[in-house]
Amino acid sequence: MSSKRKNFSGGVLSAEIVDDEGVEMISLPSPDEDQNNEKYTIPSELPILPVKNTVLFPGVVIPITVGRQKSIKLVKKAYKGNRIIGVIAQANQAKEEPNSEDLYRVGTVAHILKMLVLPDGNTTIIIQGKRRFEVSEYLQEEPYITAKVTLIPEIFPDVKKRETKALVNSLKDAASKILSLNPEIPQEAQIALDNIESASFLTHFLSSNVNADVSDKQKLLETNDGVQRATVLLQYMLKDIQLLELKYEIQNKVHSDIDQQQRDYYLRQQIKVLQDELGYDGPDQEVENLRARGVTKKWPDAVAKHFNKELDKVLRMNPMAAEYPITVNYAELLLDLPWNEHTKDNFDLVKAQKVLDADHYGMDKVKERIIEYLAVLKLKHNLKGPILCLYGPPGVGKTSLGKSVARALGRKYVRMSLGGVHDEAEIRGHRKTYVGAMPGKVIHNLKKVQSANPVFILDEIDKLASDFRGDPASALLEVLDPEQNHSFMDNYLEVEFDLSKVLFIATANSLETIHPALRDRMEIIEITGYTLEEKLQITKKHLLPKQREEHGLKTKDVTLDPKALVKIIEEYTGESGVRNLERKIGSVVRKVAKAIAMGQEYPKTIQPADISKMLGGEIYDRELYQHNEVPGVVPGLAWTPVGGEILFIEASLSRGRGKLTLSGQLGDVMKESAVTALSYLRANSEDLQINYKVFDQYDLHVHVPAGGVPKDGPSAGITMLTALASVFTQRKVKDFLAMTGEITLRGKVLPVGGIKEKMLAAIRAGIKEVVLCRKNKKDVEEINQGYLKDLGIHYVEYVHEVLEIALLKEKVRNPIDFTTVEHEPFRTESIPVE
Repeated sequence: MSSKRKNFSGGVLSAEIVDDEGVEMISLPSPDEDQNNEKYTIPSELPILPVKNTVLFPGVVIPITVGRQKSIKLVKKAYKGNRIIGVIAQANQAKEEPNSEDLYRVGTVAHILKMLVLPDGNTTIIIQGKRRFEVSEYLQEEPYITAKVTLIPEIFPDVKKRETKALVNSLKDAASKILSLNPEIPQEAQIALDNIESASFLTHFLSSNVNADVSDKQKLLETNDGVQRATVLLQYMLKDIQLLELKYEIQNKVHSDIDQQQRDYYLRQQIKVLQDELGYDGPDQEVENLRARGVTKKWPDAVAKHFNKELDKVLRMNPMAAEYPITVNYAELLLDLPWNEHTKDNFDLVKAQKVLDADHYGMDKVKERIIEYLAVLKLKHNLKGPILCLYGPPGVGKTSLGKSVARALGRKYVRMSLGGVHDEAEIRGHRKTYVGAMPGKVIHNLKKVQSANPVFILDEIDKLASDFRGDPASALLEVLDPEQNHSFMDNYLEVEFDLSKVLFIATANSLETIHPALRDRMEIIEITGYTLEEKLQITKKHLLPKQREEHGLKTKDVTLDPKALVKIIEEYTGESGVRNLERKIGSVVRKVAKAIAMGQEYPKTIQPADISKMLGGEIYDRELYQHNEVPGVVPGLAWTPVGGEILFIEASLSRGRGKLTLSGQLGDVMKESAVTALSYLRANSEDLQINYKVFDQYDLHVHVPAGGVPKDGPSAGITMLTALASVFTQRKVKDFLAMTGEITLRGKVLPVGGIKEKMLAAIRAGIKEVVLCRKNKKDVEEINQGYLKDLGIHYVEYVHEVLEIALLKEKVRNPIDFTTVEHEPFRTESIPVE
């Protein structure tokens, strides 16, 4: 059985039944009348009707649909008889054919008011509860269950008592509260509630309608004490009120949200109409325009899917929301990026070589590497771009070379300065969750240049910094790795972008500050400083024409004599590059422009004498070779960031206790070279015909001029040894001879760096012969041999070869007489050094 609740007008006094014959009104006696009415004589044996999902209480009218065959037989037989049955709830709700063991022990006597047979074969009955009973004994199971029952009397205190009256009023108040909170209950229920006078029936009526489980309602039915039953019922009703109030609060909030959304929608529709009238595109039209642009893009399927997903998200947003412009800007960035948009490379290698030669003089290694890359790309069209690093001193044209490479390849050019960058987000970008988030500089520059294969200059890569915001050098590892950069992931972009076709060219002044892993990913190409001849050619072909054009002059207005150029280069600039040289040329051209503008006379061909008038006194005094008759003075060759220099090593002896003094702001390595040279002479004094007693009775002072300039490095080793050998033997040093190389205690000569700069410095200083380590021969071969035609080069492996070349048999004028040195015991302590 199952119960179907219907709306009964009044709930107690009358019931309205609708069937095929029309409307029939059924009069219902009040519960108080029922107890005194002899018409309802209740037998001690009753047929039992099991019901599911409901509990029948005395005085309450409910409809029940009867579907089981046993129950249909029971109802039809009872309806023809006295219409009295017993109704008991199933303890086991899942049982379809319950027996006596599946039922509770307490039920309600019911009177069948009406029976209706439906077309589907089911039977619906209207019943009213009369009295509670308890099963004493089940008598039969077939054809339906019957039982011997004992009626349970109603026990409820007099309603006039203060406690009982308060309890009844509380029940009515709670019921009224439920009716006000639940709009699904009809208003007639309040009328029925007001008409109930019996406290006992009020409890039964509310128990039947309270929102509780069948088991809880059954406990209410089984409770004999009316006050206790009413108290438990009130607890259930208060819980129901709390749930209804929470539901009401949620519904009100939802309704207010819906009302706000409806208001916003109405206003948006009005804005849309106004925009249409004014000819403006609304948000929906803007999204459709973006989607139409996306159809024409040649991007990967994954990016297209992600793009359309973002646009779908935009359509669901309120245009006034903060996320709306962020998402639209993100979609526009995706559209603006050059997905698979490549410029066509120029495969005319001869023309590319001419472009590189026209823009830059020298730099043969770099030019050769670019032509090699272009040649391989011509044969294999999907070649990944190399990662080049141009390393050299400032002003040699590393950055400007990138523009020439782009012009030679026919590609677009973009430059990103990395000097002082210390935030990883500058490379990878910020995540979109941050306020003001932007893509990294790599993606931003590709968007700006509108090409997926530009020449990308990473300027000053050695000046990257790092702090608590991350290490940008580590972020560049993915960018500069050909095995990874085909799927570069920017934090803002959130999709992969292919950087493998980009030709990255990094520039650096020093390799020492570059991250080792980053340095390993790049192909290092060293660009050395320019020679005097190279600077002359660069000035004639590039700097002077550029300055004339910038100052509005023509070729006929001013030219510079080659000797004047040499004077500017040697006496007014001290650099490996040409940046300061360009400034000096510009200063000369401005003087000429001023003279022309003021109608003054000026020399159209600038001579060396004119340079001093225009630029003032000489800034740099080049160290030239000087003849000397003093022992212990030997010219060495040194490398500086602005080119090579000659450096004189001076040694002198004075009576003392064998102390060694070093001066001239020497670094630790250079001091160690002096100590090593002295130790070698002491160990080989007999072979060099030096009186060993001299080392203990004379103090040795080694000085390197230009004391205000710090100096360091091992390359002065053989120069110091030669100077010490000269001063201890009092032999002359060969004229116009310079040298560079590291020494060991065993007398080996080791190779050093900066050979090109040192050789050119020797030529400028008037040196005619140079002593080098044999292993430096490969470095000399890389220098243009035309520069070295008047320079004699001696390659050596051991120190004694150096001394044979550098020291003459002839003694110096007024040599020190060491024959007067007295014999002293040999000392074993270390050489004191100051």
